[in-house]
Amino acid sequence: MSHQICSVQSDSGLSESVLSPRMGTMSYGSAFTAIAQADPDRLAVTCDGQSLTRSELESLANRIARSIAEMGVEVGSYVTIGLPNSAEFYAAVLAAWKLGATPQPVSPRLPDRERAAIVELADPPVVFGADPESHPGRTCLPVGWAPDATIDDSPLPDVVSPSWKAPTSGGSTGRPKLIVAADPALYDTDAPPGMMTMRDGTMMVPGPMYHNAPFAFSVRGLLDGNHVVTMRRFDAEATLTAIEQHRPDWMLLVPTMMLRMFRLEGREDFDMSSLKVVWHMAAPCAPWLKEDWINWIGGDRLFELYAGTEAQAVTIVRGDEWMARRGTVGRVVSGEMKVLDEDHNDVAPGTVGEIYMRSSTGAETYRYVGAEAKRIDDGWESLGDLGWIDEDGYVYLSDRLGDMILSGGANIYPAEVEAAIEEHDAVESSAVIGLPDEDLGNRVHALVQFAPGSSLTDTDLQAHLADRLVRYKIPRSFEFVDEPVRDDAGKVRRSALRAERS
Repeated sequence: MSHQICSVQSDSGLSESVLSPRMGTMSYGSAFTAIAQADPDRLAVTCDGQSLTRSELESLANRIARSIAEMGVEVGSYVTIGLPNSAEFYAAVLAAWKLGATPQPVSPRLPDRERAAIVELADPPVVFGADPESHPGRTCLPVGWAPDATIDDSPLPDVVSPSWKAPTSGGSTGRPKLIVAADPALYDTDAPPGMMTMRDGTMMVPGPMYHNAPFAFSVRGLLDGNHVVTMRRFDAEATLTAIEQHRPDWMLLVPTMMLRMFRLEGREDFDMSSLKVVWHMAAPCAPWLKEDWINWIGGDRLFELYAGTEAQAVTIVRGDEWMARRGTVGRVVSGEMKVLDEDHNDVAPGTVGEIYMRSSTGAETYRYVGAEAKRIDDGWESLGDLGWIDEDGYVYLSDRLGDMILSGGANIYPAEVEAAIEEHDAVESSAVIGLPDEDLGNRVHALVQFAPGSSLTDTDLQAHLADRLVRYKIPRSFEFVDEPVRDDAGKVRRSALRAERS
């Protein structure tokens, strides 16, 4: 094995088998029916204090399934689901599976035009969460729609969806694409749950379900009998309150949530002892913030995962392992990764380049609808991430290839600058972009959201950054905003921000 290709077991103790696709003997729809019948009164979903038991969720899902079947949903259909986090969201997902269809989650806040581009790709018979006039000629079920209470709610015939999910991506850089999972919606009742989740446990998943990680882990957890606790919009205090109330053993966060929770006054007063595992992923986590979390909850409970929705390869690192190699996202536990230069040549350990990955079995893990993968020989694919791999196989990320700013001949990585900005106690969130400049080619520009009641000036931030960044990385201009520059999943649309300001 060359130094760039790493298919090993992580020191976290999670081997490749933990993340392998599960092939089973029961459809996803029937799997939920089985757990509902086994323990009908156990809570299935709680969102903002409103709960449904397993039997109540099963009943709702079966009635939705029969309703949308009459609207044209059948085996192999996509079902676009633009509902906010709620029990109704999960019921719509289950209903799609019960008909052999593929749930296709999208943001409930998408403008009609952007959602229309996704609907054009998916061609779903039914769109949840859209006003009927938004997509002429197509059945749209707005937020608040419910099936008739008199519809039969008994279990449906067993049928398997050819793909268990089809989230979207690419809307920030151009036309969107569907990322259709290669695995069918089959469940193995004998296989242990993945990602250190439990059977019949409780999961705290406050992120938006239209993003892949919250969707994938919570719906799989639901099938494993977990009580899923979520909320329509993330709120740091509400999350900590819900942890005390529902005593989850497993939680999924993104760095934006971690920052807001850590900055919350009185956070130490909340009891988080029930949590056995806390995962974070989906965006870079500033080293200082990660270390603060490790000191708060313990390095043996905090885990980070790096992968794309495409799931060709995955890295994992545990908090105490990370402390010995600050900045790493871990070693590969599924698939393979290597780093190449612009001419697709292997680079030496520690050299920054473009990260390529592939499945170690050669089997496809996904397919795109509306795009082509960036692929080179022998199945290696790139998701556009820059980084390096050290001599021991630990992977480190620099930034996204499309986000890097070339200013005055120097490469500047926005994630590094944002991490330094957000160390300031008065900063809630930030986004760094490159704007056209006659002299430098691009100048570094920062959008900064500061905490309520705080006031910041360019001079304040420049002084703060002077001790943390070399001079050429410090933004030449700052823009102070009232609203978060990242969404609830920690994502930032840099291309849109650049376009609005260029």
